[in-house]
Amino acid sequence: MTTKHVEAHHLTSDQVPATTPAPRFERNAGTELDLDLVASVQVNTSAVERRASSLSARRSVKKAHQAAWLCRAIAVMDLTTLSGDDTPGKVRRLCAKARHPIRRDLVEALGIESLNITPAAVCVYHEMVETAVEALQGTGIPVAAVSTGFPDGLSAFNLRVREIEASVASGAQEIDIVISRRHVLRGDWHALYDEMQAFRAACGAAHVKAILATGQLDSLRNVARASQVCMMAGADFIKTSTGKESVNATLPVSLTMVRTLRDYGERTGYKIGFKPAGGISKAKDALVYLSMMKEECGDDWLQPDLFRFGASSLLGDIERQLEHHVTGRYSAAFRHGIS
Repeated sequence: MTTKHVEAHHLTSDQVPATTPAPRFERNAGTELDLDLVASVQVNTSAVERRASSLSARRSVKKAHQAAWLCRAIAVMDLTTLSGDDTPGKVRRLCAKARHPIRRDLVEALGIESLNITPAAVCVYHEMVETAVEALQGTGIPVAAVSTGFPDGLSAFNLRVREIEASVASGAQEIDIVISRRHVLRGDWHALYDEMQAFRAACGAAHVKAILATGQLDSLRNVARASQVCMMAGADFIKTSTGKESVNATLPVSLTMVRTLRDYGERTGYKIGFKPAGGISKAKDALVYLSMMKEECGDDWLQPDLFRFGASSLLGDIERQLEHHVTGRYSAAFRHGIS
């Protein structure tokens, strides 16, 4: 590759939005449980589905702008491994990838060495928190732990709370909790509120992402109401899925949650983050979600303190697309291993 060819693919600072290293907003303190407000929440499903279908059909970025937004997708990614065969070695390899998510030759060809692009966090089970913290030492990349009997959330309540406390003690700076879906399905909003408050208290200074497991909540109205209650109880983020359900992140569900957090922010002044997770494995899908966040909430939600992807294989496809941008050729997926 000649120097002239490489220069043609350099990205400029105005194309790649700068990352934000520290929270920019006051943390959500929660509110009193307002059952009248929860009962008033309704969702026009057909309108939501129509809007969601327009996102992928009408939005497209090309060439250097596409490469820049793919770099942005990496910067808001929770690089994740949540498998029964996770080992310390596998987690250390994942953390090595987090340190250098894009191959060095591609970084140089894109001209983004000074940006130091890394994922927003590495997400693991509690048993792997200490390993990940050690492997990421000095990088500034936080470790997120899934907790509260992930993925089903059916262990004893006191054990779920203790698991949060143990993960925080081990060095996790973010906790992804799972709610009890039965509270939503039964309309027991008091129980969901009290549960979420207890989880938030156990997290202390660690930020908490509330996983709704939306594929098991039956309706978009339940998704919106559960989102409202979790935010009232102090959730910093609301998250679609564990990635283990038969249906995970979808655009209609995501749009419902995004509009709900926007409504909560307008009422309270608190900015809540959003994390779609499960099934987002292609670079083109990441671009659709980024465009949704920009159009629905604005540029603040293009930063890691307010938006995350829960992803494992997504990074490999993004790196593959960046190589295509530089060389004009698609490489084999096995050349872009994650761990």
